Amino acid sequence: MIEVFITDIQTQMQADSMLEILKKSFPELKFNFDLSSSDAPFPCGNNILRAEGAMINAESIIATLNKSAFKCEVLEDKICV
Repeated sequence: MIEVFITDIQTQMQADSMLEILKKSFPELKFNFDLSSSDAPFPCGNNILRAEGAMINAESIIATLNKSAFKCEVLEDKICV
């Protein structure tokens, strides 16, 4: 199973730090960031977090990022202008 999230993480340093936290909190999952966002504000301009594993608790992942002061949502089909 793969779940895709949008985040307001902007730098590789922030992503690396968050990856450490996510890997400790969810050792059964694989995570990676795609930091090639647009200049539009969150949620239309966003960076992607992917989680892969057998069972993914999206709410727990979102809460973990929120505790670290980052915005995070499950990626939905949105039309941004």
